[in-house]
Amino acid sequence: MIKIEHLKKAYPNVTPLKDVNTVINDGDVISIIGPSGTGKSTLMRCINRLETPTSGRIWVDGVDVTDPATDLNKVRLKMGMVFQSFNLFEHLTVIENIMLAPVELLKKTRQEAYDRGMELLKTVGLANKALNYPDELSGGQKQRIAIARTLATDPDIILFDEPTSALDPTMVGEVQSVIKDLVKTGKTMMIVTHEMNFARAICNRVFYMDEGGIYEDGSPEQVFDNPQKEKTRIFIKKLKVLELNIDLSDYSFIDVMTKLSDFCDKNNIGSSLLIRLRMALEETIVQVMSRLVDVPDSPDLSVSVEYNEAGSVVRMSFEYSGPENNVTVGGDKLSVKILSAIVYDTVFSYDKDATLPNRLEFWVR
Repeated sequence: MIKIEHLKKAYPNVTPLKDVNTVINDGDVISIIGPSGTGKSTLMRCINRLETPTSGRIWVDGVDVTDPATDLNKVRLKMGMVFQSFNLFEHLTVIENIMLAPVELLKKTRQEAYDRGMELLKTVGLANKALNYPDELSGGQKQRIAIARTLATDPDIILFDEPTSALDPTMVGEVQSVIKDLVKTGKTMMIVTHEMNFARAICNRVFYMDEGGIYEDGSPEQVFDNPQKEKTRIFIKKLKVLELNIDLSDYSFIDVMTKLSDFCDKNNIGSSLLIRLRMALEETIVQVMSRLVDVPDSPDLSVSVEYNEAGSVVRMSFEYSGPENNVTVGGDKLSVKILSAIVYDTVFSYDKDATLPNRLEFWVR
């Protein structure tokens, strides 16, 4: 079991991990996903102490690896790591790479290490490459050798740091196949990956990382099908998002529409959909403004435009100040008619205690 409490890792210019707390149970297979720069690899490197945490504690099978008195070499015998860059010794043959740790660290005889190494090479389908050197192998073959080398010490925990990211797309499948077979062994595994289908297929838990920690932790069904948090939802559904915070007392129609047009250009949104979005945005803003003329200190409007390229659908959401005002129902008759012709599935709510009490969302396609 791995237990992490208040883990923080700060560098001079960035703090990827601010406060990580979790328990990883024996046999868990965890896919770690999230945008670049959110601390996924840093988390793994802190667990095996390739990085020294700034603060916080990590226990591996009850041993505090953040304690300076801990014998890290002993802990690492239980924990193997597979890197995206292979890290094979170029001057050693494939079998010598695999034999090295068992002989040097586990004090196995060379014959014992050789026999085990050949078994592992058969497991990853590369027994015929035992006497080759790394520079004679493809990227996929190198990564399978790296996995075999990690397994040579029979670790209880295996950490994979983007194991397929450095590979040609044609070689990704062969490495993923080996990892899928490893899942059946019952070892505890953590896998940083950008391959969402692969992540879903192999794990029983998913960590989505953002905001300096584990932003969402759940089963693959929950995280991929029904994410509970907004950033997870945007990442999983690969939504493109435009956020607009508009001060209606200083509203510039040209500025807002230019930002919307730039967003559509960037995401290859067609001109016909852009026209409907502009109409929906313009009519909604005008109707919100019309109800705020006599309301002091209420000029605020927050707009979110989300584009789902898979379905060519745009979700528009508005939060705005003032009295209760569902502009798709109670607004100017012409505006209501225009909006009803271009939007669907309208949802409105009003929370008098919120800073922006009106919330309206609808979809445009």
